[in-house]
Amino acid sequence: MGGFILIVIAALLLFGPNKLPDLGRAVGRTFREFKEATRDIVDDEPSVKKTEPLPPRPEQKPQAAERRLPE
Repeated sequence: MGGFILIVIAALLLFGPNKLPDLGRAVGRTFREFKEATRDIVDDEPSVKKTEPLPPRPEQKPQAAERRLPE
């Protein structure tokens, strides 16, 4: 709680009492836009999971670990 009071006093000294409401509104808008953007991302995520699975890969022949040169 003491840290919060210190931040409020510092904000009053830096910005003055007339600018604090504008600053508060700007911070509120920023948080609201961030919240909406994260909500959109989270809402889009389940739709990605509902897509059709990828077709199975064709099997590949195992390659020899060592190749010999012709003699």
